[in-house]
Amino acid sequence: MSRTVGTISRGVRAPIIRQGDNIVEIVTNSILEASKEDGFEIRDRDIVAMTEAIVARAQGNYATVDDIASDVKAKFGGETVGVIFPILSRNRFAICLRGIAKGAKKIVLMLSYPSDEVGNHLVSLDALDEKGVNPYTDVLTLEKYRELFGYEKHTFTNVDYVEYYESIIRECGAECEIIFANNPKAVLSYTKNVLCCDIHTRARTKRILKASGAEIVFGLDEILNKSVNGSGYNENYGLLGSNKADEDRVKLFPRECQPVVDAIAEKLKAATGKNVEVMVYGDGAFKDPVGKIWELADPVVSPAYTKGLEGTPNELKLKYLADNDFSDLSGDELKNAIKGKIQEKDDNLVGQMASEGTTPRRLTDLIGSLCDLTSGSGDKGTPIVFIQGYFDNYTTE
Repeated sequence: MSRTVGTISRGVRAPIIRQGDNIVEIVTNSILEASKEDGFEIRDRDIVAMTEAIVARAQGNYATVDDIASDVKAKFGGETVGVIFPILSRNRFAICLRGIAKGAKKIVLMLSYPSDEVGNHLVSLDALDEKGVNPYTDVLTLEKYRELFGYEKHTFTNVDYVEYYESIIRECGAECEIIFANNPKAVLSYTKNVLCCDIHTRARTKRILKASGAEIVFGLDEILNKSVNGSGYNENYGLLGSNKADEDRVKLFPRECQPVVDAIAEKLKAATGKNVEVMVYGDGAFKDPVGKIWELADPVVSPAYTKGLEGTPNELKLKYLADNDFSDLSGDELKNAIKGKIQEKDDNLVGQMASEGTTPRRLTDLIGSLCDLTSGSGDKGTPIVFIQGYFDNYTTE
């Protein structure tokens, strides 16, 4: 009898990870113990994935608000700083803003509208239409924004982020001016020194500012890209991907992850004889259709993975084959014809009609999204995910 089960994603429980813990040993042992307890066999091309959080925690990759302030002051001179395009997040940005404000005399906070980069809305598009506001051209002062839209609160968090961010800046002893615009150049009417806080559009934002007369331009990826006063750091992403650890510290995105995934793969090979793929994952790359929020607040889905996870899927659309090439077949005849088509498929199906509607995204983005949905972000206690059958197809027995 042929197999009836395809891809399986399991959340694997692990101990609470602390600084200095051996993450390679913990992940390896957790998988081996789960295999024994749950009765599954580890196979070639299975995937082991772990959250970026447990890797960073084991590394002790933390920094304080004062570390952030020191770096901002060193880079901008402690005067006026334009802080543009931050996301609206208590967990992701609010504590970073405390550090930024402590390192400057004045903050010109420029918020994108009607939403931030990942879809957190200040106001609705309908509200803009109703008030005759063009978000592509109109620059709003705080006074004008309040006159038009009042005190809107976030749908999910019930926070007025404009008021919240202003209060953080003032509590840290900095002056605060808030404007709303979507063109990076708008901030240059207020200051020539700019900290770009966007994530996925940061390279373009920096380029536009530098070409338009900005004098000092940095991104969040360049704050704490080196250790400050013995702090943690991330040489590639700086503060991007950081999360609030407590009221005075952030946990940074993990660094030097490649040796971790390679070591886990080697240990599992030694223990099982199987070639298992391993990756570190952060946010998934999916969007909530109700809240309109794009999950990916990290700079990448996966900062490190074994070489077998390179590339994109190469798949045929089964329903296309069934409805077109083999529309006159049914039963075992149809099944065997489709299996034959899969076995004969080209190594690269890009542009072919039979692959239309498949998912031409990077494997790590797809798998990382599956892992993020499996592990969750709350109290499941499963920061390790074990996936089987991801690379199988209809012909796999």
